[in-house]
Amino acid sequence: MSFFGKNIKKIRSVKRLSQQAFAELFNLKRATLGAYEEGRSEPKIDTIIKIANYFSIPIDNLLTSELTVNNLLQFKEDLTLETEKLSKETFTTIPCVTEKTITEYIKHHNKTSFIDDLPKIQLPINSQKKLRAYTVSNLEMANHNNGLYPNDIVIGEFTPNNTIKNLKNGELTLTLVKSELILRKLYIDNDSVALRANHKNIPDKTFSITDIKELWKIQYVFFNRIPDLNTSIENKLSFLEQELLKLKRELQ
Repeated sequence: MSFFGKNIKKIRSVKRLSQQAFAELFNLKRATLGAYEEGRSEPKIDTIIKIANYFSIPIDNLLTSELTVNNLLQFKEDLTLETEKLSKETFTTIPCVTEKTITEYIKHHNKTSFIDDLPKIQLPINSQKKLRAYTVSNLEMANHNNGLYPNDIVIGEFTPNNTIKNLKNGELTLTLVKSELILRKLYIDNDSVALRANHKNIPDKTFSITDIKELWKIQYVFFNRIPDLNTSIENKLSFLEQELLKLKRELQ
């Protein structure tokens, strides 16, 4: 019988992890972990490898000798008795404007307490920038099977009004103007902006830059469906490639 059970119990003690917390780290059931610790069951080799790699412990040591606290600390320098000192990965938390909150957002967009109460999404992206998420609620930016559809989510980076003229024409923006929050492409003409939909039969909305209360340049898009990744250009290139291969075979 190996020392595996005693050793994972010692690891849990050092890490101050409950059986449930430890089991969840490796997709195990708490009862299964309990059986390992009590020596009533032996783990599969892939479980042993996962645990050994996670805590940087040689598999041989994990199975063939009873580990001490000093052993564990030597195997991994950042293994600590203080769980609060463990380094934790954090994701950027982004307030999200939804169809249900859009009306209130237009009224209270500059109130910190309101923004704090908005639904949040978390993403592994740069946390130094001021970001805003928005759930698409109409078809203005849809274009056949491409573009944006309801329930897609866009995330924009805050753009101060004094830098709006630096944006390129055609940038997708989320713009708060007067009593509207508009997701469209931005086109700048001196001191005015035109917000343009993808649908040609939808007229532009034109405003003065001074009318803009907030502007978010869209940096990320999360589709609620699998988008069509093939473009007409890619299809044509693929066709030409096949024709060239066919021609090459005929000349051989």
